[in-house]
Amino acid sequence: QVHVRESGGGSVQAGGSLRLSCAASLPTYLTSMAWFRQIPGKEREGVAILFSGGDRPYYADSVKGRFTISRDYNAENRNTVYLQMNSLKPEDSAMYYCAAEKTSTSNWVRGDFRYWGQGTQVTVSS
Repeated sequence: QVHVRESGGGSVQAGGSLRLSCAASLPTYLTSMAWFRQIPGKEREGVAILFSGGDRPYYADSVKGRFTISRDYNAENRNTVYLQMNSLKPEDSAMYYCAAEKTSTSNWVRGDFRYWGQGTQVTVSS
């Protein structure tokens, strides 16, 4: 059974930074890995993705230039993907989810992934 676990969420003031980590029990460097976020009562939003076989990231327009998704190629942590979040805004407050293994050819923002974590809360105060 594959496990996906996020960590690194917390509370920060606007303009601050957080780094989220996603540890998975599968080789993340061989599969597509993505971050999503959701606010209660609103639709889930695709934040960033790294497709399998490559390191070119794609981002939602709302986070471009502020967030960075990356893989960890260090042998000890190579099943880990990060989301570095800088210049945080109150509208970035949400539950952030890590997703692994895209299951369809649809646009990644649809969220067709096989494995999901439980989420980590990010709260940005003004």
